[in-house]
Amino acid sequence: MKKTKYSLKKLGINEISSNYVSKKRFSDGSQYKFEVPGIQNPSTLISLISACEEKDVKIHRVTQTKGIMFLTDEEIEEMVKLAKSNMLDLFLSVGPRAVYDTSATAQTKEGSRIGYRLRGYDNLVYAIEDVKRALNLGVRRIVIYDEGLLYVLAKMRENGEIAKDTKFKLSAHAGAANPASAKLFESIGLNSFNPVRDLSISMIGSIRDAIDIPIDIHTENPKSTGGFIRHYEVPEIIRVASPVYLKTGGSVAKHHNWETTSVEAKKRIKQVVLVQNVIDRYYPEAIVSK
Repeated sequence: MKKTKYSLKKLGINEISSNYVSKKRFSDGSQYKFEVPGIQNPSTLISLISACEEKDVKIHRVTQTKGIMFLTDEEIEEMVKLAKSNMLDLFLSVGPRAVYDTSATAQTKEGSRIGYRLRGYDNLVYAIEDVKRALNLGVRRIVIYDEGLLYVLAKMRENGEIAKDTKFKLSAHAGAANPASAKLFESIGLNSFNPVRDLSISMIGSIRDAIDIPIDIHTENPKSTGGFIRHYEVPEIIRVASPVYLKTGGSVAKHHNWETTSVEAKKRIKQVVLVQNVIDRYYPEAIVSK
């Protein structure tokens, strides 16, 4: 195995020690930020913002997961306005995916593994059009599920065919889970990497060591993706994964595309408070972005 490990090392993929600590940071010097996923529409976003104010909690990102194509122009414009006025990064997800098209395979137990990827030329075009529509309405943050789509969109960004300040975030549903995959995504234009949800601390560390872009880690999950809660691991996740987005509030939902209600939006913020309390108790020196 020594030769294999040496080959990986030459590529910038290292075996990390058990006491690995990341020295990487966000541009403002912070180690962590909060992200709340599953905010599917303007009314839920309003409730989320209201809950943040009530609890005096700072979050940095919100993500819509159901798909751009499920929102009207007016809804997108309202969400953009709300995000800007509250200094939030708003991520909308690419809508076209195998589970929404005519794929019979994607509806089966084994075929579900391809469920969020794009099938064929036409669906690639549809996905790009979905993104372009959002960008034209003021969105600058996009969640993607397919490396081919990332490759194309990053080239379009590079060539000035879409806005230069567009940022791309990989979903955990892309199934990436190792440092080589992370480096590949980073090399083709990814701005934020979300690995699969159940990686151990050391697995997360090996990914952090290999890439410089932020990593997005779920602190908890819906029942459909295991339902596990990692609140007590968060201090160590920050030490190992920074700069890291702590994706919090997912346990409120039953599944990935759950239509979060206004009441549930407030419950998601309660989860953020609980995670922040754990950080304050066990790693008070951790630096949160302002």
